[in-house]
Amino acid sequence: MAIYIRRAQTADLPQIAMLIEDAKQVLRDQDNPQWQDGHPEVKTMRNDIDRGYSWVLVNGNQIVGTAVLQLLAEKNYDEITDGQWAAPDEPYAIIHRLTIDQNAGDQHLGSLFLSNLLTVGYLQGVRNFRYDTHAKNIPMQKLGEGMGFVKRGTVYIKDDTDPEHLGYELRLDGDCTVVSN
Repeated sequence: MAIYIRRAQTADLPQIAMLIEDAKQVLRDQDNPQWQDGHPEVKTMRNDIDRGYSWVLVNGNQIVGTAVLQLLAEKNYDEITDGQWAAPDEPYAIIHRLTIDQNAGDQHLGSLFLSNLLTVGYLQGVRNFRYDTHAKNIPMQKLGEGMGFVKRGTVYIKDDTDPEHLGYELRLDGDCTVVSN
């Protein structure tokens, strides 16, 4: 069965909203205040789709993941405390709202999805990627670190429950060595 990513379409909105609601419940069960203030809202998800930022991970004919790949800078990332961005003046893409269906099993779909999002950004000329997550969101921290993201400090986002988030960054240099046998 093929596993791939594609841009989300308006028809995907109910499935995306369900994945986000399920993720909110998982975070709540883990005593994590992330997403407990009501965001992201369906209006935000719809806006992400309309702008072409929203992506889905498809396994066979099932949507099993959703994420945002935003190719524009964000004011929340202008200031970082307790550290600094490695490439503060370089253009970057942001990965937001990555979540995988809890019923999809342990197939490393988060890594696959994140890898594909990096490829999409890379093909569009992006070499610097960022994301933020709550200090209690250990799975997202481990996912990013496993892919080479480095915790750079603290950023403050619009979140009524806890605006302090960890800022992560990955710089792809594009210089590759060809290995031959």
